[in-house]
Amino acid sequence: MAVTRVGQNNSAAKANSKTAAPARDAKAAASKPKKSSGNEASAGKTAPDRSRDDIRLSFLIHDVSRMRRAAYNQFIKPLGITREKWWVLANLSRSDGMMQTQLADVLEVGKASLGDVIGSLESAGLVARRADPADKRAKRVFLTPLAQSLIKRMTAMEVQFNDRVFGKLPPGEREKLFETLLTIKHSIAQFSAEQNAE
Repeated sequence: MAVTRVGQNNSAAKANSKTAAPARDAKAAASKPKKSSGNEASAGKTAPDRSRDDIRLSFLIHDVSRMRRAAYNQFIKPLGITREKWWVLANLSRSDGMMQTQLADVLEVGKASLGDVIGSLESAGLVARRADPADKRAKRVFLTPLAQSLIKRMTAMEVQFNDRVFGKLPPGEREKLFETLLTIKHSIAQFSAEQNAE
């Protein structure tokens, strides 16, 4: 009888261990940290946490923009041209002969400060200002052949600069970053339009 009871107890213990194993596995799985996507992590954050992250992101965007400007100015310094002058030339290369007032609007700078930049470019023989045929008081800005040659050199240098800056990003990440920044830009433009309309 004792042997029978031991055998029965062993059988019962095995049965209990079989039913307990799934329960232990489920408990262990529940205790393991789950891998979550960025959206799930963000969804689990409190409003103050998200606010802090957004502020950090805003500072990061500002810092990246500031550092890029400084690095780019240093990179093109051997050509004897500033980033402000390069932006004027780059926009004229897309639409040569723009009105000076139009150029100021596109670059979002004051007319006086743009006038100083264009004056400097004109002195260097890179642009020429001519009166608009329809309005003699208005001035149109045109690139000179010297500027066209400089733009080719600067375009090649900008490719080198961007390869260095974005070099650690895979192509897919570059495209995603472009789309993200474009979305932010459109949101800011819409916000600004709404603020101006009030």
